Amino acid sequence: MTFVAQAQIDMEADTEADIDGMTQQASLEDNVALAPGALRETPRLARSSLGMVTSPHELASEAGREVLRAGGNAIEAAIAIGAVLNVTYPHFTGLGGDAFMVISDRAGHVRTLSGIGQAAARLPDYPGAIPVRGPGAALTTGASVAVWDKAYSLSRGAWGGKQGWSSLFSRAIEYAANGFPVTPSQQFWQTLRAGELARWEGFARVFMPRGQIPQAGERFVQPELARSLDRIATHGGREFYEGDLAARVAAGLKQAGSPLTLDDLARTQAREEVPLRVAYRGGELLGLRPPTQGVTTLEIMGILERFDLASIPENSADYYHVLVEAVKLAFIDRDRYVADPDFVDVPVDQMLSTQTLDAHARRIRMDRAMPWPHRFKHGDTAYIGATDQYGNSVSMLQTVYFDWGSGVVAGDTGILWHNRGASFSLDPKSPNVLRGGKRPFHTLNPGMYLKGGRPHLLYGTQGADGQPQTLAAVLTRLIDYDMDPHTALGRPRFLLGKTFSDSRDSLKLEEDAGARVFSELAARGHEMSAIPAQSQLAGHPGAIRIDADGHMMGAHDPRSDGRALGL
Repeated sequence: MTFVAQAQIDMEADTEADIDGMTQQASLEDNVALAPGALRETPRLARSSLGMVTSPHELASEAGREVLRAGGNAIEAAIAIGAVLNVTYPHFTGLGGDAFMVISDRAGHVRTLSGIGQAAARLPDYPGAIPVRGPGAALTTGASVAVWDKAYSLSRGAWGGKQGWSSLFSRAIEYAANGFPVTPSQQFWQTLRAGELARWEGFARVFMPRGQIPQAGERFVQPELARSLDRIATHGGREFYEGDLAARVAAGLKQAGSPLTLDDLARTQAREEVPLRVAYRGGELLGLRPPTQGVTTLEIMGILERFDLASIPENSADYYHVLVEAVKLAFIDRDRYVADPDFVDVPVDQMLSTQTLDAHARRIRMDRAMPWPHRFKHGDTAYIGATDQYGNSVSMLQTVYFDWGSGVVAGDTGILWHNRGASFSLDPKSPNVLRGGKRPFHTLNPGMYLKGGRPHLLYGTQGADGQPQTLAAVLTRLIDYDMDPHTALGRPRFLLGKTFSDSRDSLKLEEDAGARVFSELAARGHEMSAIPAQSQLAGHPGAIRIDADGHMMGAHDPRSDGRALGL
């Protein structure tokens, strides 16, 4: 078998035109070993009994740990981390994107916050396809700040939070105003898109000082973003939707050609919802409701609950086969049903019912792979986990969808807008068909695992369609094989679907799974493709484990620039 080195994560739209347009960047594959994560030392396993955070950027994790050290709670720490990531990881997350939280106190009282910006009330005609970049792709509002705002209110009201709102933004404002060292990840993703940047409205002025792509380690400042963050810190979260900043954002988007208006921004709200749940190995896995694919991750794990994984050797062909087959069955249900429940009926109770999960498990044959002709969805994001000395926990994801989102910067705000609206369909038969005011299907689904009724695992990952797949591997290793987070995150993983350099819907597997595993899976009918060990295609999950005695262990994926830090 030929092991083909592939470019790091391609989170592009799954259209022939877009794939063809990216072939000009194929030479980057020759330098894949230099991509983020490839040459980094493996992050240490963090341990503590006083509090812990994890994120894909060490400065962001440090900001969260500072909040915990000052007596802040997990929500306050997560907001501080999220704000810093908006500055230091601009290619994956930003103020102009969406966000989600799973929140629990020590007693296991769980709630979720869903921050999905809705489509503009008045939409243009999209002949043929929704664009994936540019102002036409900036068609949904951003709800990240709304999630922070609602979470902060919960922190003050339910958890007795004492940290001032403005203090949670101090590090983010500092790094935006005074600069921070560019990460290898930022340089990689900007270099990958070098042929497209000139077409992105306002992008070069903000992200290409002196007309050049910043190099890794170079100090990068964002004074306009610093002023926007300061407005939010000074005037509160609704400033982003109803204040002077909102007016400037709306004016900038209008000038670029986006259909979004100030009224659209003002209607944006985060929703508090009851989490979805599925039983797993004596505990409960929790996720977000549609239009996220939280139900998909839970359906995969509910199917796997029907198999005795502990009797199947980890990293064997049987292990990967049963996970992949469960993914296929859950993805078929997802594509058939999951969309905004305000517009369509999403039968989540049926999807997670004992009858459905039993029936799906019976369909899996251990000697034969099911066919997989389904479309792959792409996207990028950043995972944040936090747990505090009081036993409160937050599992969070933030996103701008594709790397660099729509590519559109909103006027003089320094805010890069996301392109999540590109995930809508123009097919009138699709549950995810585009409508004014509708929320798009969302791949983000941070999660939490309760054991004995209390938070035991916080987890989430970047990677769009890869998210449920990565989580299936990480969760089974954490729960069924009792691995610590560092070990579980470092093991070989798979991705079913297309990538930048391989448009087949093949099963990509990290090559350190071993040649025997590849040959056994191929014999069962899986179309195999090898990707390098520790490949970015396998996602960037983070995880924190909280034991019954209060001891915490955490890690962020060794494929990322991230770090878990404990008090």
